[in-house]
Amino acid sequence: MSATLTSVETPPLVLRFTPLLKRMTDDEFYEFCRLNADLDIELTSEGDLIIMPPTGGKTGARNAILGARLTMWTLENKDGKAFDSSTVFTLPNGAKRSPDFACVRNERWEALTEDEQEKFPPLCPDFVVELRSRTDILANLQRKMEEYMANGAQLGWLIDPLEHRVYVYHPNSAVEQLNAPQTISGEPLLRGLTLDLQEIWD
Repeated sequence: MSATLTSVETPPLVLRFTPLLKRMTDDEFYEFCRLNADLDIELTSEGDLIIMPPTGGKTGARNAILGARLTMWTLENKDGKAFDSSTVFTLPNGAKRSPDFACVRNERWEALTEDEQEKFPPLCPDFVVELRSRTDILANLQRKMEEYMANGAQLGWLIDPLEHRVYVYHPNSAVEQLNAPQTISGEPLLRGLTLDLQEIWD
């Protein structure tokens, strides 16, 4: 008898603290994350904890490619600072989110204090990217992208390798859906940025 193989990826664990328990303060959340450094943790604007499981092999490989390509562009462009998927940002609405990739303009980053830079930067990145994995519910990622836009992001890409689609977000604009594009451009906000998506689709 053969066993059925299932994905090693599992959905995030959501812990709802309200209304039974008080919401964590910024310092309490930072300390909680420090004590659980092996976990990827987010906090919603309502105060719910989201604990993300480790990714599977294909998602990890895609994340590595995505981060490498976008970080290289950021270093060459010199207009901003790149952040990987382990970085938590404190958004203006109080949520603490960690995009799969983020970029913050130099002047905004340098306006933060050293303590703000060391902990969870109190700002929404200018550019955010989310990469869908097999267990991600698309609607949840779309709400997350809308949250970034509502909190100050200037450009967002939601990349869906499962359907070979990219959703492009701009503030105060309708979402643009690209079906099986081979490349995606960051113009005009991100000058000279073109991402080859064939590496992501493979």
